[in-house]
Parts: sequence; structure tokens; C-alpha cells
Amino acid sequence: MENDLINGPENNIKVVKTDDGAKDGQNKCPKCGATDISLNVNNGKLRCNYCRHEFEQEKIGGMETNIENLQGEVMGSGAADIIADTNEVVTLKCSCCGAEVVIDTSQSTQARCHWCRNTLSINQQIPNGAIPDVVLPFSLKKEEAKNLIQSFVGKRKFFAHPQFVKEFTTDNIMGVYFPYMVVDVNGHAYFKGQGEHEVRRYTRGSNENKKTYYDADLYEVGRDFDITIEGLTVETNSDKLKNDKQKTNNIINSIMPFDIENSVKYNANYLKGYSSEKRDTNVDQLRPLVDAQTKDIARFAANESLKQYDRGVKWQVENLDVKGKQWKTAYLPVWLYSYQEKKGGNNSLLHYVAVNARTKETMGSVPIHMPKLFGMSALVELAGFIAMLLFSDFKYSWLFLFVGFIYFGVMYSKYRNQGARHYHETETKKNVFNLRKQDNFIRHETGLSNSMMDGANNRKVSGTQKSKLLDL
Repeated sequence: MENDLINGPENNIKVVKTDDGAKDGQNKCPKCGATDISLNVNNGKLRCNYCRHEFEQEKIGGMETNIENLQGEVMGSGAADIIADTNEVVTLKCSCCGAEVVIDTSQSTQARCHWCRNTLSINQQIPNGAIPDVVLPFSLKKEEAKNLIQSFVGKRKFFAHPQFVKEFTTDNIMGVYFPYMVVDVNGHAYFKGQGEHEVRRYTRGSNENKKTYYDADLYEVGRDFDITIEGLTVETNSDKLKNDKQKTNNIINSIMPFDIENSVKYNANYLKGYSSEKRDTNVDQLRPLVDAQTKDIARFAANESLKQYDRGVKWQVENLDVKGKQWKTAYLPVWLYSYQEKKGGNNSLLHYVAVNARTKETMGSVPIHMPKLFGMSALVELAGFIAMLLFSDFKYSWLFLFVGFIYFGVMYSKYRNQGARHYHETETKKNVFNLRKQDNFIRHETGLSNSMMDGANNRKVSGTQKSKLLDL
């Protein structure tokens, strides 16, 4: 396999030709030679639709699989920079009958020869983001996805907009391969700061003047460890990377993670019968987001050894030295339902319900009939007011005044899921080793008024604000 060295912005990058050996044209069945090949969702294998022979696609070679050995920067050739003026119209010569067939890679990577009906595919990477390094096949049938979406929406029909309820149907869901960047990291983390452990909790004063105070032990804390991060996954379509509330883009992000380890070398036959999007961002554009999320993962990995500091840890030094980093592009499978809600004039809100076609994770946004939600919340608020009057002797009876607002917030969140996201800091596969701890007692503190340590940042997440990290 041929590896190339190119000059990156920070250091040399080794580019692995992940399409090595791939040929454009006919993908033939190894048994009968037919080109009518598609995915068998039941087992993830490719199946010849002529002789029914099934076969597995090979894994990509040349990339590091033991992340502990990863040094420098490695990039799959599918992750190379997109050339903006690359011609998306490609002409293939049919090796069966000699006819020339045109394929528009902005729309598809497969076409049939109009003379002999053999299927022609583009498998070699062209610098326009159309061909990734790997693909993760669909393993969830459309009927199963329809049932999951039907169940998700069915639980939210009470406050759903009547027009949506009338028009909702799962018959129009689509299987889509979305483009992602998959990153592996071999690094060394060093954290230094202070942590607090609660040793006593008590109250002072009486009645309305009663207040809770805390005593705690303050420690000097240090954590030094090696860490490997495998399969950190970020979107590479700029539209999905934007925090656009008008398109509920967070829904697509929230159904991660995928079982990236089961990805195979790209073959256009996996896309037959499904839609796909092209990557339109480069590695350098994604670096700030990947670096922020990598640091989040290391920070949360350190928390596993900080459980004694129940009041939190305030890190004053946070270093993550990257010894090796590996990038590859992937097509990952999603079943997608979309609905455009008209908001008056030319305004609209695009809602999604998405299903991870590997894990069945389902998340979505459902249009809300706001008058009905406001009316029900008002009734709940009225019930809370009556409860406050009935239980006036209860010290905290005034809390009943908030039940209507709480009810509104809970229902709105259940239907819109604006806060749904992929928890990269805890859901990404990682391994910590060679851990060295420093826990030195400093002093005993008394009469603290806050339940958590001032300035505690060991659970801070910075890699979620994509629009602030990316310049797209």
C-alpha cells in the first residue's frame, strides 16, 4: 500500500491510500460475475441479486488499529482537502460493452449502463468529498425504523400540532448515509489544581434565617496519565455542524455513537437504495472542534479517579499532549423522517426524527400546538395555586406556584428536545493507563456557604458550541 507524506499546517501528515486497489466501473459478484449487487441488511454482507451469493467487503488497510502505537498524524486519503473546482461529472467506460456512462457524483456514485444494464460504480476517491474511507452498513430494516419513529411520535401526539398529526406518516422515511470524520488520538494528559471533600453539613439560625453550611478538606490534586481515544466522531457537512434551531440539527448529532469498529472499506454497492450526503469541510476546519472535544474526553476520564472530591475540583493547569492523531472519513447510516412546519409568512421550522441504523437510538423534534400547551400549563398552574391555599401551613407551600411553569418546560423539552446531543465526553471509547496521582492535604475549611467548590471545572464541557469553534 502506498503512503504519501504531505506538509500539514502543524507537522507532517502521513496519508494512507484507503482506496488502494479500487477500480471504477463494474463491481462484479466473485461467484457469477454479475454487477447487480446490494446490501443484505440482515447480516451486513453484499448480496448478488442474480445468483444470491453473499460476500463481505474487506476492511481498510494501512491505518493504525492499536492506538497506543499511533505516532504523528495519519490521514486516510478520503479525508484529504476537497478541491472546490473538481468536476463532479465523471465519465466511466463500461468494460462489458464499451459504452461511456456519465455519473454525477453530487447525486450518486452508481449508474446503470444504458446499453447492457450492467451497474457501474465509482469507488476510487476523487477530491470532492464524495468518496469516504469507510462505510458502516445499515443493519436496521426500514420496517423496524418506521416502528421506532411511530412509537416516538405516538408518545407525543397529545400536544402535537393538529396539522402535523394529520400529515404524519412513516411511509416517507429515508435511509441516509451521513458523512462524518472519525478521529483516533494517542495522548498524554496532565492536570493540576485543587479539590474539596465534604466532611460535615449543618445548619445555623432558625425559621426563615436558617441556612446550611459546609465543612470541607482542601487538597492539592494532580493527575498524570496516558490516554487513547478511539472513534471520536464529528459531522463533516457544514449544514449539520451549525447550531441552527430552525432546522433542529442537534437531533442528528444526538443519536451517536456508532459502532465504528465494524466499518468496512468503501464500496458504492452499500449505497444502493439509500441516499447520501457529501462532506464539505476539511480537516483544518474541524481541528478546533476535535481538539476541544478531545480535551473534554481527557478531563472526564480524569474524573474516574476523583470520586472522593464530592464538592468538585478546580483545575488550574490542563494539558493534553497529542503524540498521535488519525483521521478518516466515514459514511454512517441513519433512518430519517423530516417535517417542515409553516410558521407564517416565509418562515418555517424543519423537524427531524432520526434513528441510528445500527443501535436503534431514536431522537426527534415534534411540532407543538402551543395554544393547547399554554392552556394545559395554565390549568396546572391554577391547581398549584389552589394547592398552595389548601396547604398554607406547609413551610414551602409557595413552591406550588411554579408547577405550571415546570410542567410547560418539561413538556416543551419532551417534544422539541433542543438540548439533545451526543455526550462525546463520556460516550466516546477511551482507555486510561499509567495513571499517577497526587493528593496532598492543604487545610480544613469551615463555614462554607456553597454546596459545591467555587470555580470547580472538572465537569466543564467546551466541545458542544460548534458555531463558536468553527468558521464555516
